[in-house]
Amino acid sequence: MPKKAIPKTKEKPAKSSDYGAAQIQVLEGLDPVRKRPGMYIGSTGPDGLHHLIWEVLDNSLDEAMAGYAKNIIVRLLPNNRVQVVDDGRGIPVEKHPQTKKSTLETVMTVLHAGGKFGGGAYKVSGGLHGVGVSVVNALSVYLKAEVTRDGGKFEQEYKRGNPQGQVKKIGASKETGTTVTFEPDIEIFKEIHFDAKRIVQHLRHQAYLSSGVRLTFVDEREGEGIPYTFYFEGGLASYVRYLTHEMTPKHDNIFYIKEEKEDILVEVALRYTEEFEIYEEAFANNIHNPEGGTHITGFRAALTRTLNDFAKKSNFLKGEESLTGDDVREGMTAVISVKIKEPQFEGQTKAKLGNPEVRPVVETIVATGLNDFLERNAQDARAILEKAILASKARKAAKAARQTVLRKGILEGLALPGKLADCASRRPEESELYIVEGESAGGSAKMARDRRFQAILPLKGKILNVERARLDRILDSKEIKALVIALGAAIAEDFDIEKIRYQRIIIMTDADVDGSHIRTLLLTLMYRYFKPVIDRGYLYIAQPPLYRIQAGKNVQYAYTDADKERILEEIRKQKATKPKQVLKNAAKASVKAAQVAEEEGEPTVETKISGVAIQRYKGLGEMNPIQLWETTMNPEHRLLLRVNIDDIKEADHIFDVLMGDEVASRKKFIQTYAKEVQNLDI
Repeated sequence: MPKKAIPKTKEKPAKSSDYGAAQIQVLEGLDPVRKRPGMYIGSTGPDGLHHLIWEVLDNSLDEAMAGYAKNIIVRLLPNNRVQVVDDGRGIPVEKHPQTKKSTLETVMTVLHAGGKFGGGAYKVSGGLHGVGVSVVNALSVYLKAEVTRDGGKFEQEYKRGNPQGQVKKIGASKETGTTVTFEPDIEIFKEIHFDAKRIVQHLRHQAYLSSGVRLTFVDEREGEGIPYTFYFEGGLASYVRYLTHEMTPKHDNIFYIKEEKEDILVEVALRYTEEFEIYEEAFANNIHNPEGGTHITGFRAALTRTLNDFAKKSNFLKGEESLTGDDVREGMTAVISVKIKEPQFEGQTKAKLGNPEVRPVVETIVATGLNDFLERNAQDARAILEKAILASKARKAAKAARQTVLRKGILEGLALPGKLADCASRRPEESELYIVEGESAGGSAKMARDRRFQAILPLKGKILNVERARLDRILDSKEIKALVIALGAAIAEDFDIEKIRYQRIIIMTDADVDGSHIRTLLLTLMYRYFKPVIDRGYLYIAQPPLYRIQAGKNVQYAYTDADKERILEEIRKQKATKPKQVLKNAAKASVKAAQVAEEEGEPTVETKISGVAIQRYKGLGEMNPIQLWETTMNPEHRLLLRVNIDDIKEADHIFDVLMGDEVASRKKFIQTYAKEVQNLDI
């Protein structure tokens, strides 16, 4: 059938006069914020939602950094409202000379209005370059600003950034301060849920960074709530002591320096522990910079150069020997904070500091201070240098081990491990690798899989705990080596995510204590040595069912105890409405199913409802291939959990506790969370 020609529409050519002032859309006031909220707060998800609190809090912290506020309170109120209170000077309320409106209204409704411009009100400040509180106002369905200053108490209310009346004086007061109460707009944030733990952690950070300031958090969503108060005199030294309190320190004294040079205030604290991991936190004007910046670059340069110079001067290193940046940072916990007049951040959410003048100042101050610290603390200096030199030797041994693997060519797919049942597809985006516990489950999975895109790698027993071992020893493990080869992208610093052979890596273990342990060992391995896999969203945990429930010919699978109870409740309701003869036939079918299960060597069934057989799975190997495919491997029906990292430090801490050498910390963790454990088989 011939194709019909598409009729052409005659259109007049556009005239230049059609493109004029009328075609240019001007968003006035706070309209741009509501039009593109992500440009101002990063996202409209949980991060952006909490960013609203940080922006209001930043204004109070600016008052604290300027030496005026001593107490700041953050309250979570019912109906999704948040309140931030400080005892600073209070936002001015008199008429602003430019806008001819109250200064309070100007600050709350005009972008780039605030004391952070012109350098008059604050020497240093955080916030969104002065746009913070107005952005919060624009994205709130309700906001109320209360100010006490000049002997009076004033307030103004807003709705989606629009004033609901003039600033009015509501009484007299001898105090000073600002209170901002806001409710995020449900039109902007589809889900509004404030995480108390996240807020507490943020306030703890700020308290360490603002020594002498008292920060309090109260969750009043369900009653008055218990206040959390943070107050520290020791600054970053106290913070590093807190970060390392569950680790074994390598030296007694914490290195700490606080010095100002060229109008840049630099504060640094660091300590080495027996751990292998590196943890650094960077702040500029109390704003966390997760991607670092010029202050981190200056700090690292000073650390490497100073330790190398001191090691050679003290005869710890001979000839051309030298320590790399990774060597001197292994096992280090450090916090770097700078305060500057005009911070330049990359991105609206200030993830990275870009001021080039910061690097040489930080480098000079840290190098001078660290050299002095090493000179004055000989025992600490020896411990730090021995740690770095040991890291250097381990790095060379690990490099040799990796090169041995590379020399054999096995990472190029020339000699995949014999136990790997690979898939036919060579396209990583459609290929998936199941890491399966045990040969029995591996055999069942190999029979159940779809060979076109599913590969199976069975692991024998429990793999090495990589939290307690260096890379050269890790690569001696046959099971880990098989996994490295199967993935095809090397390991550790050689790991190249672009070369990975599968873009879905699925950990599939039994739903018992041993299975949980093996899963934790594998997660530790992936987190420590294949972290880009998690960052890209390639790592999953399979969820095999716990129960097979059969009522007559109808079979359902339950993945949790709650699922089981829900299914049984549905069956009870159905039984209540069915004729007796139908129920009698269903009961016979269930009894027959139980007899077949016992003959096949599967787990015995427990009959809690007449005519219903409940089979409890204790291992993947107990499922036949058809059941394993239907419940755990069929993309149309399976349940997979993607592994994400919301909080790097928290993830680090949990792996240290669960898999490290500190028994007391692990015991405390188990005692704390024991009640939350379900399906515990011992």
